[in-house]
Amino acid sequence: MSRAFLYARVSTADQTSANQEYEVISAGFSVAPHRVFRETISGSVSACERPVFLKLLERLEATDVLIVTKLDRLGRNALDVRSTVESLAGRNIKVHCLALGGVDLTSAAGKMTMQVISAVAEFERDLLVERTQAGLARAKKQGKILGRPACTTEAEVARLKCEGKSQRQVALELGVSVSTVKRRWV
Repeated sequence: MSRAFLYARVSTADQTSANQEYEVISAGFSVAPHRVFRETISGSVSACERPVFLKLLERLEATDVLIVTKLDRLGRNALDVRSTVESLAGRNIKVHCLALGGVDLTSAAGKMTMQVISAVAEFERDLLVERTQAGLARAKKQGKILGRPACTTEAEVARLKCEGKSQRQVALELGVSVSTVKRRWV
């Protein structure tokens, strides 16, 4: 008898896996609560380096079904997703992706679908990085200052201190925190 497991991953602590769990129930899957594996970790971290995913792998047995709502829950790198699915297929574990119509990613059609979609997702991510780098380069060429604002110098703090101003007054005038002023208070 096949057992169903859910891997519900979110990237940040302010996100919740509740929607993923609801989608699985709405799709008609019955997953026992102790077979729901929730993890808060970036999709850029390889599946084999995720603590909760590793615990899930220990629990999975042949003929089990691993359910994910979207392909990117397994990972953001096409090669990582592919190797994860192939590893599971080698153990006779089916991987169902709801966003792909519940297709079994370990089947021939599922493998092809997964490869095309993950390759497109990786391509889009690479384009985003290229656009971001181009925008930063353009801004730099236009003379815009990138990064954090320049730090207050000891000379500025010393000048205002000589004028008899308190650390709090100096911080307000320079638009920095009192602790920044204290570090430069000579």
